[in-house]
Amino acid sequence: MEDGRRARGDATRERIVLAARELFGEHGYEQTSIGAVLSASGAARGALYHHFASKAALFDAVLEQVVAELAATASAQARAGDETLANLRAGARAWMQMALDPAVQRIYLLDPQAVVGWARWRELDERYWLGGLRASFAKLAREGRVPAGQEQFLAHMLCAVLTEAALFIAYAEDQRSAGQTAQASVDLLLDRVVASAPG
Repeated sequence: MEDGRRARGDATRERIVLAARELFGEHGYEQTSIGAVLSASGAARGALYHHFASKAALFDAVLEQVVAELAATASAQARAGDETLANLRAGARAWMQMALDPAVQRIYLLDPQAVVGWARWRELDERYWLGGLRASFAKLAREGRVPAGQEQFLAHMLCAVLTEAALFIAYAEDQRSAGQTAQASVDLLLDRVVASAPG
């Protein structure tokens, strides 16, 4: 009985988040009402407020889901090959491609600082992005391609660079061109920071 009630509650929560994600991605936070989420999800108002104290709390749940998915996609690209720098470059490229998606821009880049605040936005970056970047730079340090002791800072630096690159793309008039510029600049930065492979 208890398990069934929990499963129904989880299913309702998932339905609400899915509907909210689509609406936040299409219209942005300010233009999405709780009423629109209820209509799209088919959930009762009481059910929504059982799971989320406010529209901001609902947005936070959507934001975390999106960040986790983006990081997983970029991380998969960054593990696809055998060469560490090429993998890091592939992960960065995947992230910048995803930053061209208007829904990603609204949910991950444009609305979060006003809705959940910079500290929470940063916390999610650290939770979902930094681990993979740290692992990549630690491997590069073991290969002698970045100085030992600097790998943690370099991971933080690249995390910040990729976020700024994504914002550069999101605010550009010609986003495709901005994406190409950002990608070339990140490649250049990595070429300057990381030494050639030994051998």
